[in-house]
Amino acid sequence: MIEELWKKIKNKDFSFVYLLYGLETFLINETKYLLLQSLLNEEDEDFNLSTYDLEETPIELAIEDAETIPFFGERKVIVLNNPFFLTAEKSKSKVEHNVKKLEEYLKEPSPFTTMIFVANYEKLDERKKITKQLKTISSVLEAKKLNEQELKKWLRQRAAYNHVEINEDGLDTILSLAGTNLSLLTTEIDKMALYVQDSKLITKDIVEELVAKSLEQNIFTLVDKVISKKIDEALRIYYDLLKQNEEPLKILSIIANQFRLIYQVKGLSQKGYGQQQIASVLKVHPFRVKLAAGQAQRFTEEELTKCIRLFAEGDFQLKTGTMPKNMVIEMILFQLGHGL
Repeated sequence: MIEELWKKIKNKDFSFVYLLYGLETFLINETKYLLLQSLLNEEDEDFNLSTYDLEETPIELAIEDAETIPFFGERKVIVLNNPFFLTAEKSKSKVEHNVKKLEEYLKEPSPFTTMIFVANYEKLDERKKITKQLKTISSVLEAKKLNEQELKKWLRQRAAYNHVEINEDGLDTILSLAGTNLSLLTTEIDKMALYVQDSKLITKDIVEELVAKSLEQNIFTLVDKVISKKIDEALRIYYDLLKQNEEPLKILSIIANQFRLIYQVKGLSQKGYGQQQIASVLKVHPFRVKLAAGQAQRFTEEELTKCIRLFAEGDFQLKTGTMPKNMVIEMILFQLGHGL
C-alpha cells in the first residue's frame, strides 16, 4: 500500500486530500516529507505551507486558508495535525470544530490546495460521517506497526535503495540486536550500506560488528544467559551496563518486564492463543512475542512466579537501600542461575 502511494507521489500523481493515520510515526513522517518535497519548491514553503494543530485551532480557519489562492507558485499545502474529531477518543482540547464546514469542503476540495491530515491514532471512528467521507475521497495511508515479515521486506527495500543487499541471517540479527523501531532500523541499514560499498552485501558478521545493542536487547541477552545457566556471561553484561552508567533500578525493571512478558506469553499460549493474538492482547510487537515464546519453553509457570517475586523483593531492596545497589542484581542473578 505504502509503495503504491509513494510511487504516485514521486510520479506527481497527487490527490487534493491525504489522510495519514496510525502509530508508526516514521512511515507517516516519511510520507509527509515526500509530499512536501514533491509539492513545493523550497522557496515556496514560507508562503504556501501552513501547519495547524487541531487541538488548538478550529478546522474552519484551516479551510479558509485552503480556499485562499496562493501568493506565489501554483499550489499551497495545508498540514492538519491531531484531528481528534475523527476518533472516538476524548480530547482535553476545548476547541470546537465546525465539522459540517469540513464536510462541505470535502465535497469540492480547492483545486490549488493539498490538504494533509496527520492522525497519530491507532484507530479512527468508522461510524462517524466525516471519517467515512474523508477516507472515501482521500489518498489514505494506514501506518500500522509492521510485523516481522513486513520489517524484513522494508529492510531489504531500504538496502536496495542504498544499492546493497542484506541476507537472511543479517535480517534476523539486526532485528534481534536493534529491535523493531523502524526509524532506528532504517538508520542502521543506511550506516551499514556505506560500510559495505565494496562487497555490496550486509551479513550477520557486519551487523554484529556495527549495530549497537539497545539496553532492552542487552537485557534480553542477559536473560538468555541466565536461562542457559551462563551466569558469568550474564554478570559480564550487567557490569558492562553499569560502566555505561545505567541505573540498577532501571536494569532490574527491564529484566522484570521481560520475565513478566515470558509469563504472560506462556499463560496465553497454554490457553490456545496464537502469537499474533498474544501480541494484540498484550499490545507488544509480534517479534517480541516470538522471542519470549522461545524463552517460555524453558520455564514452568511456578518457576516464573518465583522469578517475579524475586524481582519484587529486589525492587524493594533497591528503593529502601537495605543492600548496596550493585549487589542486589548480582544476588538475583546468582539465585536465578542456581535456583531455576
